Amino acid sequence: MIEFDNDDINQMHHLYRINLINSCSGYKSANLISTKSKDGISNVAVFSSVTHLGSDPALLGFFLRPTTVIRNTYDNIKETGFFTLNHIHQNILEDAHHTSAKYDASISEFDVTSLDEEYKDNFSAPFVKNCPLQLALEYVEEYPIKANNTILLIGKIKKLYVKDGLLEKDGFINLSKGKVAAINGLDAYAVPNSNTRLEYQRPKPEFENIND
Repeated sequence: MIEFDNDDINQMHHLYRINLINSCSGYKSANLISTKSKDGISNVAVFSSVTHLGSDPALLGFFLRPTTVIRNTYDNIKETGFFTLNHIHQNILEDAHHTSAKYDASISEFDVTSLDEEYKDNFSAPFVKNCPLQLALEYVEEYPIKANNTILLIGKIKKLYVKDGLLEKDGFINLSKGKVAAINGLDAYAVPNSNTRLEYQRPKPEFENIND
């Protein structure tokens, strides 16, 4: 196997290092986070750092890069307290990826892509139309990560919309049926075509109560 130690990583060309470290963690969720400013300008941007934090209450979090430069998503959430999470699917890969471009806050990414904004149930932030999963979230709190000046922002799920045919009897959402994408690194998208579900695991009988 090819090996890298910390010195190797620190001495790499920055683009090589970015690609290496962003891809070594494995496949990540591919989501569009959409917000709206107090001035009424909608924003949508791709994020690969969304993570489940808990089911009761239903919380999700995502990481933001340092706010030393303009971060429209972060600014809008802090101003309004609301945002939506929309799963990227096979039919919108190129437009979804283009939302990573740095546009001025006065320009909506919906206007420079074929993505359409959609409003539901009087929720202030727009959803991305036709996404197989759409979530409405409310800002809860945030935590600064001192090691690299990033931010973990936490939101509470207020509403969850699931496309017909994806929800199974036990509550499992079958993302593969919705052609939902995952991200490998910064710019490689994969669309899984199947799931392998395994039962809840318990210790093998011969090892149960071994410490009693």
